[in-house]
Amino acid sequence: MFFWRLLTALLIGGVVFGVPSQATAQSVVPKTATTASPKAAPKAAAAKPEAKPAVPGSGGAEPTLIGQFGSWGAYAAAPNGKKVCFALAKPTSSKTNPPNRPRDPAYAFVSTRPSEKVFNEVSIMIGYALKPGADSALDVGGASYAMYAQGDGLWIKNAAEEERMVEAMRRAPDAAVKGISAKGTETIDTFSLKGLAQALDRIAQECRR
Repeated sequence: MFFWRLLTALLIGGVVFGVPSQATAQSVVPKTATTASPKAAPKAAAAKPEAKPAVPGSGGAEPTLIGQFGSWGAYAAAPNGKKVCFALAKPTSSKTNPPNRPRDPAYAFVSTRPSEKVFNEVSIMIGYALKPGADSALDVGGASYAMYAQGDGLWIKNAAEEERMVEAMRRAPDAAVKGISAKGTETIDTFSLKGLAQALDRIAQECRR
């Protein structure tokens, strides 16, 4: 849980990770990340041009952009000497019903933490408090994967399906995530998956099993 709490503190404090100005993908700056994953440890990240803060408690370590691939940035960090890697993207389109309801930006993460034996864990920061017990799903490659909500985060319900879902994400052009807010607003966020396969290959090299 340390990695999530660390990133939460950075994001709430307005601290963001560095992305070179020549990066082809858009910069992203989540406002908050308050969800703690019920799994071994959750994941989150953020990026903004020309900001490279030190990560507290990590001996001066900081998240580093190790590659930009289409819509996906690949990052590495070593809080407390334990290497973590993650791929990050924001939606290419977002819809709400009723339309134009305010919300924070959404982000998709795929995280690897070798010290915890966690590899390619998918999560979505949805940008609002999700309705407890409401069904959510990630649609990719013609299949729909049920997701469960905690706070403003989504994780796959059946962990045994996660590897298959990630493989589908590698091949598909995009993925859509459906959610319902605590106020009853329905959302659909579509993420381009262009570059995800390369980003995952890069973080696999950086954070080897």
